[in-house]
Amino acid sequence: MTSLELLIRGLACGVIIAAPVGPVNVICMQRTATKGWRAGIVSGFGSALADTIYGAVAGFSISFVIGFLVREEHWIRFYGGMVLIAIGIWYFCRKPGALEKGNNDQSEHSDWASTFVLTLTNPTTVLSFLAVLAALGLGQRRSWWLTWFIVGGIFAGSMTWWLALASIINRFRDRFNDRALLWMNRAGGAAIGIFGVVTLLLSRVRPR
Repeated sequence: MTSLELLIRGLACGVIIAAPVGPVNVICMQRTATKGWRAGIVSGFGSALADTIYGAVAGFSISFVIGFLVREEHWIRFYGGMVLIAIGIWYFCRKPGALEKGNNDQSEHSDWASTFVLTLTNPTTVLSFLAVLAALGLGQRRSWWLTWFIVGGIFAGSMTWWLALASIINRFRDRFNDRALLWMNRAGGAAIGIFGVVTLLLSRVRPR
């Protein structure tokens, strides 16, 4: 398999992992609507960075990392669920800022850092990568330098999804008013909180 094929399949893997609706998708849409296209892209970058780390772990089959994530899955999901619930409550209760309000460096740092941490708190991501890589015919061993093409493709694929999502939401941004933004905050907060509750419930399911 050539390096270009590995890159393209890695890109497909990145899109497949990033696309399913989850808390980061909700946050990216909400931030794009309230703060603009750049805020949505920066938020997506944090998630793409975390996806790339997990993709590298899966691609290089770093067994001790995978073993740790599986072994500590209960506690990672437990604390991750608590964080999601707290973020959901905060989003539900906060008042949206004005559409014209711009970003500063501190805001951008928190935008990508928050989605980075949220994605990392889901240990099943690396297991999802293992499954998707196998489905795309990338499960076999290869030279380490070829694996980097897959990892690069994963980052490119994930960022492609976030660019597309932020661009779509930004396209209709001028149709949002303060009332719509308020309800978007509440809907987004409720969705994130529900994801947190589900994650918390899943943390109680221990492997036999």
